[in-house]
This record gives sequence, structure tokens and C-alpha cells, in this order.
Amino acid sequence: MRMSLPDPKLLLRALTQKMWRPLHLWFSVRGPVALGRDFHLGPGSRVESSQGLTIGDDVYIGKYCSIVCDGEIGDDVLIANNVGLVGRNDHDHRAIGIGIRRAPWIGDANYQGPGRDRKLVIDPDVWIGFGAVVLSGVTVGRGAIVSSGSVVSSNVAPYDIVGGNPAVTIGRRFKTEEEIQQHERLLDKNRTEPARQTHSTSRAPLALARRIFR
Repeated sequence: MRMSLPDPKLLLRALTQKMWRPLHLWFSVRGPVALGRDFHLGPGSRVESSQGLTIGDDVYIGKYCSIVCDGEIGDDVLIANNVGLVGRNDHDHRAIGIGIRRAPWIGDANYQGPGRDRKLVIDPDVWIGFGAVVLSGVTVGRGAIVSSGSVVSSNVAPYDIVGGNPAVTIGRRFKTEEEIQQHERLLDKNRTEPARQTHSTSRAPLALARRIFR
């Protein structure tokens, strides 16, 4: 009986996909960053933290994003392409006699400028639209939506929809408090179902890639 061999092209594609994800994470995630389950990071995006960033479960980050901050991103967050989560005091522009290119950077061990205590918090179930920028020191409340192209420099209330530069409230995601409560109950129920526990973690492929290239 003749055995049929797998299609070499399909086999190569499967191997490439299996290896691409850990390699992508290895090159694109820097610093003390803790990743949750089912984490997706689009091509051309990077995640970097100097003091610590925790990313929850089922977080999607699109293409060409710059996530360079300390803080927390909650579960079930959707971040579109070209989004920036960045610091507002990354370089100490007040340093005298030093060009801004060489000014003290917030990630330097001896940095004495402002901003190190400004964390960026994205609560669970938040959607950040294409090209938006969210600055450090901001909390985007649970269930909120940030419209495309917005610049968020102050806190966003839960379930608010914000837009503009600077971003202001332009609507609400749900019409009533009852809808919000029902939504949260169903989310919590779905999150605790056993099927969710079967998904692999992102830490495993990340560790594999680092073992290969160390």
C-alpha cells in the first residue's frame, strides 16, 4: 500500500507559521512585559516597557503599532492598526546644554526627569481605533471606545465613546445601565467557560524562540 506524502508547500507553510509567531514576539516584545493567553501582535508592531507592562488575555494589537509604556492592558482589548500607546514625558526636554536627540530618556537607569510614575491603563473590553494615540498617565475605562485618529490625554470613563484632539466624549456604547450590566454578566460567564482554558499561552512560544537564539 502506497503512503501519500504531505504537500511540501503546505508543510513549509505550516512550519513557517508555527515558527513566525515566536520569532515575531522575540524580536518585537522588549523589557519586563507579561503576556496573557491568546495574544496577537500584528506585523510591524512593537511592545516595550522600562518598568513593567502587563497584558491580559485575548488581546489583539494590529499592524504598525507602538506600545511603549508602563502599566496595564486588560482582557479582551482590541487595538487597531497604527495606534500609539506612548509616554508624554519620554525625553527630558528641560535638560540644559543637551540637544533633544541626546536628552535624558525615561528608560535610562539614572533618569531624573518627570513621568516615571505615570502609568497607562487600558481596562478590559476597550476598542482603540485606527491611528489613535493614548498618552501615559491616562486610564481608559472598561468598555470604552476611542475613535480613529484621537489623541487621548485625560481619563476616559467606562463605556464612553471619545474622539478628537484632545479626545472628548461624543457618545455612549450602550444606552442604559441595564445593558451594561447584562453585557458584563455575559462576558464574565463566557470568560470562565472551560473551553477558554484549552488555549495555549503566548509565553511558551516566546520562551522557545529565546532558547533557539540565545
